[in-house]
Amino acid sequence: MTLNPDDMTAVVNRLRRAQGQLGGVIRLIEEGRDCKDVVNQLAAVNRALDRAGFAIVATGLRECLSSPDGVNEEDQATMEKLFLTLA
Repeated sequence: MTLNPDDMTAVVNRLRRAQGQLGGVIRLIEEGRDCKDVVNQLAAVNRALDRAGFAIVATGLRECLSSPDGVNEEDQATMEKLFLTLA
């Protein structure tokens, strides 16, 4: 199953923000900043990546459900595996 790039605009934007946040984490470490600051920023990056992953899976599920042929077993198994990979 492939995703429509037009549906992925919000996901790409979220990933770009996460990329910037990750750069911030690296800078904090290089500057010798407080552990609390580093971990808080790292947690923010982690949440952003999780949300992007779940948004991708949700888009895939919507595409499966809206298919005129219904959901085939292979796509269902793939989506389940992807969802569990993020859990």
